[in-house]
Amino acid sequence: MMFEPDKSVIKLNQKDEATASKIELIKQLIFGENIQAYESEFELLKKDILEKRRVLEGLVEEVRTELSNTIDNLSTDMNIRITELEENLEQKFENLEKDHRDTLSNVLIELGEKLAKK
Repeated sequence: MMFEPDKSVIKLNQKDEATASKIELIKQLIFGENIQAYESEFELLKKDILEKRRVLEGLVEEVRTELSNTIDNLSTDMNIRITELEENLEQKFENLEKDHRDTLSNVLIELGEKLAKK
C-alpha cells in the first residue's frame, strides 16, 4: 500500500497561504506606500541599534580590561607596602631588643660596681 498525502493537509497549507496573502493585502490597504518607508526605517534603526550594541560591548570589554589591570596593580602595590611594613617592624623590633640588651647590661654593670664597693 502506497502512502497518499492527506488532502486536508494540503487544504490547510492552501488556507495559510490565502490568509497570508489576505494579511498582506490588508497591510497594503492600511499603510499603502508608506509600508516600504516604515520597513526601510525599521531596518536602519535595527542596524543602528546593532552597531551601538557592538560599540558598547567593546567599551564594556575595555573597561573590564582596565579594571582588571588596576586591580592587579593595586594588589602588587599592597604587597610591596605590606613587605615594607613587615621589614620596618622587624627592624624596630631588633632595635628594641638591642636597646633592652644595652639597658640590661648597663644595669648589671652598675650592680656589679655597687657590689664591688661594699
